[in-house]
Amino acid sequence: MVATAAVALTPQQKAALVVVTTQRPGIFTGAAHITFADQEGGTVRALKSAPPFVAARSYTSTAQALAAGRATRAALRANGVDVDFAPVFDTSDGPLGSRQFTRSAFAEAFAGGLGKAACAKHFPGLGSAAISTDERPHVDARIRPKDLAPYRVAIAHGLQCVMVGHAFYGTRFRASLEPPTYRLLRRLGFRGIAITDSLSLVHDAPVERWARQAVRAGADMLLFTSPAHARRAIRALIPLARRGELDAHVARVLRFAKKR
Repeated sequence: MVATAAVALTPQQKAALVVVTTQRPGIFTGAAHITFADQEGGTVRALKSAPPFVAARSYTSTAQALAAGRATRAALRANGVDVDFAPVFDTSDGPLGSRQFTRSAFAEAFAGGLGKAACAKHFPGLGSAAISTDERPHVDARIRPKDLAPYRVAIAHGLQCVMVGHAFYGTRFRASLEPPTYRLLRRLGFRGIAITDSLSLVHDAPVERWARQAVRAGADMLLFTSPAHARRAIRALIPLARRGELDAHVARVLRFAKKR
């Protein structure tokens, strides 16, 4: 049924389905009608009156993190949000400070509480990075077994959304633009949607180049904080849609949307 629906779409509709952009601060959506929110906790809360009220580093038990994830999922639903760009799976030795859980088990528990609303980030892990990718265009990192460990656990328990980060792992391009990143994610058993971190942060070439490159690398959805960038990306993806290059991504997005 999903495959049939994908075939029936026009190239414009297919291109639009894989792009997500800002609806209001911290809230993102697109033609797939999946609404995402930056609702990690602490100071990163698009919905200021909704949980989680404390930052990831504050949790001291898996039970506490699980309960917070469940409360967050309920609050998101009440506010018309389908998916949380959380939890942060980056290990505690990473550059994100209070946004990181002190133990991966707490991050995994929070994801379990969110259930289908979880979108873990920032694959394949910022734990080895010196600074956040929000602070500098080029951030180097390494992929370590402990960076992948929470993804393995969460994927085995049904994780359906992963955000791919922008660090460089000994490659020419950032992870969100490199095919090996997505192959690694799929080798972990992941069958859901892979969405990029915001491509609006990438300034060293036109938006159109990065949109095409990310999709060809393996991204199912492309995030842009700038609606203008999103519109340009959609136009750039239409030729790929005509050639069938978006079909597998569109099918995954439609399956994901159907499960919301």
